[in-house]
Amino acid sequence: MPRLLVDTEPLRASREFSWLYAGLAVAGLGRQLTVVAVPYQVYELTGSTLLVGLLGLIQLGPLLLVSAVGGSLVDAMDRKALLIIAQLLTGATAVGLAVNAAADAPVVWMIFLLSGLNAGVSAIDHPTRAALVSAIVGRRMLPSATALTQTLENVAKMVGPAIGGFIIAATGFTATFVIEAVAFTLGALFMLGVRKRPPEGAVSGFGWESIKEGWRFLRTRRLLQANFAIDLNAMVFGMPTALFPAIGTTVLGGDASTVGLLYAAPGAGALVAALTSGWVGHIRRQGRAVIISVVLWGLGIAAFGLSRSVVLAAVFLAIAGGADVISAVFRNTILQLAVPDNLRGRLSSIHVGVASGGPRLGDFEAGAVASLVSVPFSVVSGGLACVVGAAIIAKAMPELDAYVDTG
Repeated sequence: MPRLLVDTEPLRASREFSWLYAGLAVAGLGRQLTVVAVPYQVYELTGSTLLVGLLGLIQLGPLLLVSAVGGSLVDAMDRKALLIIAQLLTGATAVGLAVNAAADAPVVWMIFLLSGLNAGVSAIDHPTRAALVSAIVGRRMLPSATALTQTLENVAKMVGPAIGGFIIAATGFTATFVIEAVAFTLGALFMLGVRKRPPEGAVSGFGWESIKEGWRFLRTRRLLQANFAIDLNAMVFGMPTALFPAIGTTVLGGDASTVGLLYAAPGAGALVAALTSGWVGHIRRQGRAVIISVVLWGLGIAAFGLSRSVVLAAVFLAIAGGADVISAVFRNTILQLAVPDNLRGRLSSIHVGVASGGPRLGDFEAGAVASLVSVPFSVVSGGLACVVGAAIIAKAMPELDAYVDTG
């Protein structure tokens, strides 16, 4: 069923991509353990949805700071080496979280500090990964390779938080963070199978002029601006993950395993969508596909906010996750095809600032609205605002809807 099932040609055709894929699989699982462990630990220590939301805002600073300069670094040095360094640094932050969790009285400020450092490293990890995948597989296989990486990420998003929730419930936070550290170390070892991959074409070198060159390119490309704007809209208004601990334990009356299920549900839906994404390579109106996917994401989140049973909550989160992964496949494909290789690191870094910074802003927005009104109101209003925002962006920036892949 080539038009339905995910296309595995990049794995069969490229040994390098297979090694990279294995490394990303292990590291991705480790990262998702922390996605549930860190906010849940903060909520357990403080009982405050506002502080859980503030955690995202704290992560935003390092993320944006490193994103501003990280793309220049990605376009100036060997991307394989840089990606391996990023895995090892992330593993080091997990060790710090494990030490803090094992203390008699874990301190919240240490969780905030290490989470901020983790976010900063991710601003190097993600653009390096995107540029490396593009360089390895080439233009023809890029949509399929992107769908495969999205499949991988969403397997991790489904399995990792669920496992993390059970580990926390059974043994506590320390074991969860230790497993994360081991996972990132193993991921780095797998990535040794990739050969050196310096940027192709004219290289500007790391520095201020290189950074400005990336921003100048973006200012002349309204398609990319719209691509970033609609993603930011979806993440700021429709990303209520900071409220999952409160929803799981109070609204739905569950425990740590329920919270883990909520974190896993979007990944489960995204996994199904990614595994049945064989059709994405045949879509030419990729911009319109992004717009439709973002609208479906917002509607799914709003329906989740109205749910009062664990089953319905998980189903609507899964629907939202499926829409999100299709949006991500096309957004990433548009980005990589519209940018030359020697600028991909810088533009991917800006994209990381948007794609990863948006959820942090969304966490703060969701936590703040929940503390002022209520948790359900925060989720529902955010989902509906996402739908309205997508319509406004589509109207104001028609380049996205009009985009057709002619490759």
